[in-house]
Amino acid sequence: MMDMQQATASLPNDVIDQRALSKLKWRSRRGLLENDIFIDRFFKRYESVLTVRHAQGMSDLMGLSDADLLDLHLGRKTLLQVDARLARDDISEVLNMLRAIP
Repeated sequence: MMDMQQATASLPNDVIDQRALSKLKWRSRRGLLENDIFIDRFFKRYESVLTVRHAQGMSDLMGLSDADLLDLHLGRKTLLQVDARLARDDISEVLNMLRAIP
Protein backbone atom coordinates (compact mmCIF):
# COMPACT_ATOMS: atom_id res chain seq x y z
CA MET A 1 0.00 0.00 0.00
CA MET A 2 1.30 3.46 -0.96
CA ASP A 3 1.89 5.98 1.85
CA MET A 4 1.00 9.67 1.52
CA GLN A 5 4.60 10.71 0.73
CA GLN A 6 4.67 8.30 -2.22
CA ALA A 7 1.22 9.38 -3.35
CA THR A 8 2.13 13.06 -3.45
CA ALA A 9 5.46 12.33 -5.11
CA SER A 10 3.52 10.83 -8.00
CA LEU A 11 1.40 13.96 -8.49
CA PRO A 12 2.00 15.61 -11.84
CA ASN A 13 4.18 18.66 -12.16
CA ASP A 14 1.77 20.11 -14.70
CA VAL A 15 0.76 23.72 -14.10
CA ILE A 16 -2.76 23.95 -12.73
CA ASP A 17 -5.46 25.48 -14.90
CA GLN A 18 -7.38 28.69 -14.15
CA ARG A 19 -10.35 26.85 -12.66
CA ALA A 20 -8.14 24.92 -10.22
CA LEU A 21 -6.24 28.12 -9.39
CA SER A 22 -9.49 29.95 -8.61
CA LYS A 23 -10.63 27.11 -6.34
CA LEU A 24 -7.27 27.07 -4.56
CA LYS A 25 -7.39 30.83 -4.02
CA TRP A 26 -10.91 30.55 -2.61
CA ARG A 27 -9.86 27.71 -0.30
CA SER A 28 -6.84 29.75 0.83
CA ARG A 29 -8.81 32.68 2.23
CA ARG A 30 -8.04 33.06 5.91
CA GLY A 31 -9.51 34.81 8.92
CA LEU A 32 -6.18 36.17 10.12
CA LEU A 33 -5.00 39.21 8.16
CA GLU A 34 -1.32 38.28 8.44
CA ASN A 35 -1.96 34.93 6.77
CA ASP A 36 -4.05 36.57 4.05
CA ILE A 37 -1.19 38.94 3.28
CA PHE A 38 1.37 36.12 3.04
CA ILE A 39 -0.94 34.03 0.89
CA ASP A 40 -1.87 36.94 -1.39
CA ARG A 41 1.83 37.63 -2.01
CA PHE A 42 2.37 33.91 -2.66
CA PHE A 43 -0.28 33.85 -5.38
CA LYS A 44 0.94 37.08 -6.96
CA ARG A 45 4.42 35.62 -7.26
CA TYR A 46 3.71 31.98 -8.11
CA GLU A 47 0.22 31.65 -9.60
CA SER A 48 1.49 31.23 -13.16
CA VAL A 49 3.80 28.35 -12.21
CA LEU A 50 1.84 26.44 -9.54
CA THR A 51 1.69 22.74 -10.29
CA VAL A 52 -0.80 20.08 -9.28
CA ARG A 53 1.74 19.01 -6.67
CA HIS A 54 1.99 22.56 -5.27
CA ALA A 55 -1.80 22.86 -5.24
CA GLN A 56 -2.12 19.67 -3.18
CA GLY A 57 0.48 20.89 -0.70
CA MET A 58 -1.16 24.31 -0.41
CA SER A 59 -4.59 22.78 -0.01
CA ASP A 60 -3.36 20.57 2.82
CA LEU A 61 -1.73 23.57 4.53
CA MET A 62 -5.04 25.41 4.36
CA GLY A 63 -6.58 22.73 6.55
CA LEU A 64 -4.57 24.11 9.47
CA SER A 65 -5.74 26.68 11.97
CA ASP A 66 -4.69 30.26 11.36
CA ALA A 67 -2.41 30.15 14.41
CA ASP A 68 -0.60 27.00 13.23
CA LEU A 69 -0.27 28.35 9.69
CA LEU A 70 1.24 31.60 10.96
CA ASP A 71 3.59 29.73 13.29
CA LEU A 72 4.79 27.61 10.36
CA HIS A 73 5.27 30.63 8.14
CA LEU A 74 7.27 32.47 10.79
CA GLY A 75 9.32 29.38 11.63
CA ARG A 76 8.09 29.18 15.22
CA LYS A 77 6.95 25.59 14.60
CA THR A 78 7.88 22.82 12.20
CA LEU A 79 5.54 20.64 10.18
CA LEU A 80 6.34 17.76 12.53
CA GLN A 81 5.33 19.84 15.54
CA VAL A 82 2.05 20.87 13.97
CA ASP A 83 1.02 17.57 12.39
CA ALA A 84 3.44 14.78 11.45
CA ARG A 85 1.19 13.79 8.53
CA LEU A 86 2.04 17.13 6.90
CA ALA A 87 5.80 16.51 6.91
CA ARG A 88 5.81 15.77 3.18
CA ASP A 89 7.94 17.09 0.35
CA ASP A 90 5.06 18.83 -1.44
CA ILE A 91 4.02 20.72 1.68
CA SER A 92 7.60 21.58 2.63
CA GLU A 93 8.16 22.96 -0.86
CA VAL A 94 5.07 25.19 -0.67
CA LEU A 95 5.99 26.33 2.83
CA ASN A 96 9.47 27.27 1.60
CA MET A 97 7.89 29.20 -1.28
CA LEU A 98 5.67 31.07 1.21
CA ARG A 99 8.64 31.87 3.42
CA ALA A 100 10.74 33.12 0.48
CA ILE A 101 8.44 36.04 -0.15
CA PRO A 102 9.46 39.27 1.61
